[in-house]
Amino acid sequence: MEKKQYIEAGRIVNTHGVAGEVKIEVWLDSPQFLKSFKRCFIDRREVKLLSARVHKGFLIVKLEGVEDVNAAMALKGRTVFIDRADARLPKGAFFLQDIIGASVVDESGSEIGKLVDVMEAPASNVYVVKGEREHLIPAVPEFILSTDADNGIITVHLIEGMCSPRG
Repeated sequence: MEKKQYIEAGRIVNTHGVAGEVKIEVWLDSPQFLKSFKRCFIDRREVKLLSARVHKGFLIVKLEGVEDVNAAMALKGRTVFIDRADARLPKGAFFLQDIIGASVVDESGSEIGKLVDVMEAPASNVYVVKGEREHLIPAVPEFILSTDADNGIITVHLIEGMCSPRG
């Protein structure tokens, strides 16, 4: 599977204070992960992160070249990207966008379908798999046996009732 160089990391949702800081809703595992980056990309332009801190689940960032609240306000609603090359993921970890489109197979290797979406839920993410039927599979070790993001294969254990009523 082709992996994109730039990963959607979040969205600038507002300004913070009057010194040009922005408030980022982080779409990665945690604001702390994004905080570790020295640069990001907005509108395909590299921007240095001069400072960053976590505040109430958001990341408050001072970006190079954003000197006041008006400049920060101009960025509201923009998507923030990171370069895959800058990411240091733990062994076995992957970006969710890397598994969208992956083949989903059961323990015997029979294809169930393709992963088309990942829904965020309070207890765990839920994988939406479309094949002959639609399956909603909680992304927990009991059901997700292995994920090979490099080759685009997810092996799952299904139980009765995992098919969507729509599927």
